[in-house]
Amino acid sequence: MRDMDMSTAQPETSFGSRVRSAVFWRSGTQILSQLVSWGVTVFVMRLLDPKDYGLFAMTQVVTVMLFFLNGYGFANALIGGDSVTLLRIRQTFGLLILLNGSLAIIQFFAAPLAGAYFHQDLVTVMLRWQALLYLPTPFIALPSAILARGLDFKKQAITNLASMLAGALTSFYCVYTDWGVWTLVAAPIVATIVRALGLTIAARLLVWPSFNFKGAGDIVRYGSAMVFGQFFWIIQSQADVTIAGRLVMPRSLGLYAEALFLTQIFAGKFLPPLNEVAFPSYAEMAKTGRAVGPAFITAARIVMMLTLPLYFGLAVTAEPLVATVFGPKWMDMAPLITILALAMPFWTLQLMFAPATNALGYSSLYVWVNAWGAALLTIGYLVGIQFGIYGLALRWLISTPLLLLITAWLSMPKMKASPVALIRGLTPNILAATSMAAAVHYAARFLVGYPNHIQLLLLFLVGVGSYFGLLYFFARRELNELYELITKRKLPL
Repeated sequence: MRDMDMSTAQPETSFGSRVRSAVFWRSGTQILSQLVSWGVTVFVMRLLDPKDYGLFAMTQVVTVMLFFLNGYGFANALIGGDSVTLLRIRQTFGLLILLNGSLAIIQFFAAPLAGAYFHQDLVTVMLRWQALLYLPTPFIALPSAILARGLDFKKQAITNLASMLAGALTSFYCVYTDWGVWTLVAAPIVATIVRALGLTIAARLLVWPSFNFKGAGDIVRYGSAMVFGQFFWIIQSQADVTIAGRLVMPRSLGLYAEALFLTQIFAGKFLPPLNEVAFPSYAEMAKTGRAVGPAFITAARIVMMLTLPLYFGLAVTAEPLVATVFGPKWMDMAPLITILALAMPFWTLQLMFAPATNALGYSSLYVWVNAWGAALLTIGYLVGIQFGIYGLALRWLISTPLLLLITAWLSMPKMKASPVALIRGLTPNILAATSMAAAVHYAARFLVGYPNHIQLLLLFLVGVGSYFGLLYFFARRELNELYELITKRKLPL
């Protein structure tokens, strides 16, 4: 493979059609993947114990804290560059191999410290096996960046779907053969290996790494800024389990961790793929002189139109949902879901700012926002844990609106976006979702005594009917945009 400008390999199609293709391949297969993943998760949760998820959450504190150093920021530097040569690809590959090999070694030998901190010997053994997750990472990050540069998300989507299915089959096998908590360790390892193989083949990108980093300063600078930002992100996202893991029983920690997982399904599973598409899209808009601010507001309006009813509906149907889907041993999770679901709209909107500001070259802003988040959320955890896991949940409801205000205040001037336009665009969705939640809450009073699954079905129908009915009468333009997006793949950008 000779030294060449990889950017010339992009297809000669319009920007709009490439964005549409990227969104629908990335989000469409993500929806399919998550439907299967949810089914597997529910099945596994009903068979495993909350204690198993508490132990797994303890290991995640270490793996997530180290994983932010895995070098994805160095790979992402290739997306926004003017040109990508074979030498730059090989240098990035070399950086990724050095970083992830080092992280695997560090986690393996540091595992006993984590086990001692949490007073759980099993955590040590789990972490040593989970060190395998770092080794395929260079073969995921590099081809993902090259494919994303050309907005080619079709191959990524197919590969991600295949890896999810491999993880699901592994979960079924492990839970049927009584692996217990090791089910939660084995499935991600298998899925990661399959994803690495698939993306490397899809991108046709098997090159020798270069450990001569001369001329790679821009990659290192951009990647380092992302590392600092991710460092603060890790603090704010893992401080709760780090603090609570020593103070509460594994079962209580498992209830909190799974309630958080359930309420973060959209922000954690659907939004990242959309942000993956948004980042190169915003970057190309900035290169061609198109305004990013209005596009961001449009994206925020569409995303919140879909997520607000989801979050508010989850908050008011937590009890019949948990009873129907997860079973009686998880019922203590219901109040946590109600609290956390009300905080997630603020969290989701806050996460949408980073791709726009990073694409505009304000990577330092990403660092500052996450630094503020680390401070606000960690202080909230320290105060909240005094009231147990319910105090941790309430911390989300208090801290996330403050973090959203700080993020918007720092970011919107850089994007030349109008706060008034953003508020005006979100108001119909907020009013419709709030009215829907009130209708569902009121309807639930008449369903007391019915079986939980009947309650859940009827409340779902009330929620869907009231929400889209309100949008039809009071926000028909926004509803038509959503219809065009779903049926005709027409993006209002």
